[in-house]
Amino acid sequence: MFGFGFVGPVGHFWYEGLDKFIKMRLLLRPKSARFVAAKVAMDGLIFGPFDLFVFFTYMGFSAGKSTAQVKEDVKRDFLPALILEGGVWPIVQVANFRYVPVRYQLLYVNIFCLLDSAFLSWIEQQKDAPWKQRFTSFTSMKEGGGQGRL
Repeated sequence: MFGFGFVGPVGHFWYEGLDKFIKMRLLLRPKSARFVAAKVAMDGLIFGPFDLFVFFTYMGFSAGKSTAQVKEDVKRDFLPALILEGGVWPIVQVANFRYVPVRYQLLYVNIFCLLDSAFLSWIEQQKDAPWKQRFTSFTSMKEGGGQGRL
């Protein structure tokens, strides 16, 4: 349902709009290294975090959780997922933006979204796993004036 209700419609307009924006506003030649790098950067900095936020919010509400529980889950899961996915999606997107025609980019991404949804569901089910503490201790250090542990 998440893919059908969010990734499909939003992704369609995102990839079409991103391509047009970079061609017309940034005046970069399609498929060039700078064009691909700009698309990967914008996708990772804008759409990636937005997609994660919507995914974890949707998963929480679809599981019957309250707004407070969903907020706590997003707070717990967002940063670890963003960091871990930041090492995978740019590689996937370089191939996508370099070799796949725009009209098929969402289809290409959806293949990887199946794997990604399984991964994000696994992260969400890990609750307060010890490995997540590495990420939360970093944010605690920032909030606590540098007194967190790494």
